[in-house]
Amino acid sequence: MNNLFLVLAGVNGFISVSLGAFAAHGLKNSLTPELLATFQTGVQYHMYHTLALFGVGLLALYYPTQSTVRVSGYLFLAGIVIFSGSLYVLSLTGIRWLGAITPIGGVAFLAGWALLAWTMLRLQA
Repeated sequence: MNNLFLVLAGVNGFISVSLGAFAAHGLKNSLTPELLATFQTGVQYHMYHTLALFGVGLLALYYPTQSTVRVSGYLFLAGIVIFSGSLYVLSLTGIRWLGAITPIGGVAFLAGWALLAWTMLRLQA
């Protein structure tokens, strides 16, 4: 499917906006300010990387044979699930050990950006 990452961007955009609204309207009176800020950090990075998925989707259409473009998209998706997902669950449940896996998602984000940059540099050579 050539437009997989565009579909994933649309789905994740919907989810991140929904979760942001849920936090702003449904959680502000039930979470501590610290946990609400943690949840909002998850939403913020979720949306940033939703936009990255959109960019990857466009690049995948333009460079359909570049597997590294797709791999960077999968890394962004993994980062959303692990980084943002762990922050959402931590905020809603108070299970603190989930904070220990959050950096794994951050590393996935970093790897996705690094791979995307490397791919674009290589294509320019």
